[in-house]
Amino acid sequence: MHVDLDTLATALYCRIDDELKASPQLNRWRPPVGITPKITDAELITVSAMQVLLGYHNESQWIRYARKSIRHLFPHLPKQPGYNKRLRGLTTQIKHCIAVLVTDTDLWQHPIRIADSTPVPCGMSRETAQRSNLDSWAGYGYCASHSRLFWGLRLHLVTTVHGLPVAFALTNAKTDEREVLVDLVTLQPNMFHHPDGLILVVDKGYRDRATETWLNDNGITVIRPAYRKEPARPGRSLLRAVRQSIESVNQTFKGQLDLEQHGGRTITGVAVRVLQRVLALTAAIWHNWHTGQPVLRSLVAYDH
Repeated sequence: MHVDLDTLATALYCRIDDELKASPQLNRWRPPVGITPKITDAELITVSAMQVLLGYHNESQWIRYARKSIRHLFPHLPKQPGYNKRLRGLTTQIKHCIAVLVTDTDLWQHPIRIADSTPVPCGMSRETAQRSNLDSWAGYGYCASHSRLFWGLRLHLVTTVHGLPVAFALTNAKTDEREVLVDLVTLQPNMFHHPDGLILVVDKGYRDRATETWLNDNGITVIRPAYRKEPARPGRSLLRAVRQSIESVNQTFKGQLDLEQHGGRTITGVAVRVLQRVLALTAAIWHNWHTGQPVLRSLVAYDH
């Protein structure tokens, strides 16, 4: 089946619209009288995913482009201030839609999970760190992959071997990865369960006896690099085979979805822009799976 951005947008809108109609608790309260918005929440969420897939991290530029190029799909696009305000009120709905798309495939039932975190820089100068509205959330952290310090947040990801995000969190840069992993398992137990037992592949940053014991008690087998003086651990071949997958997912977020150029300046602004990128990747994998594409994580058909 031929796939392009229009077919993805149509399928995504229909799925989100059906889900929001079936989940009235997600619908925001509106007064009984007044002007009814011309664009629905489902349409707005779909447009936000298209923005990321097409590489527009500036909302003003995106709205100018969208009003000319995708009007045949969404004829009632708001102006940039309205788009910004409406989108920042949809974080709960976007998170719910991501979970719906994940469970609408068979991929999330795979018995192997991969965990890692990646920096989300929010400023490049000391003045920004001191004056930013994010100072209560963001902080200084170290990126071992690039041997550099950064000021901002960390996106913690747990994916399948196909790159499908099944759990994620956005935290202060200094928050311990192991603590976040335990919280994700506690808050989303259905995403970390398999009838035959779940295998979790992690890097050396997650090495901790107490955390590993806790995960084992919850039916999760941890595959990780051994300490220098530790005997060889089982699963080394699996570690080498799939460990690069999560690094590739992180690179997709940074290279194709412009995660480090999110442009958020407030807590809600950063959160929704990161959610847009998680939604875009999830939607692409979801659509590729349903249409039988050979490479599930490919965005080539949707980025132009």
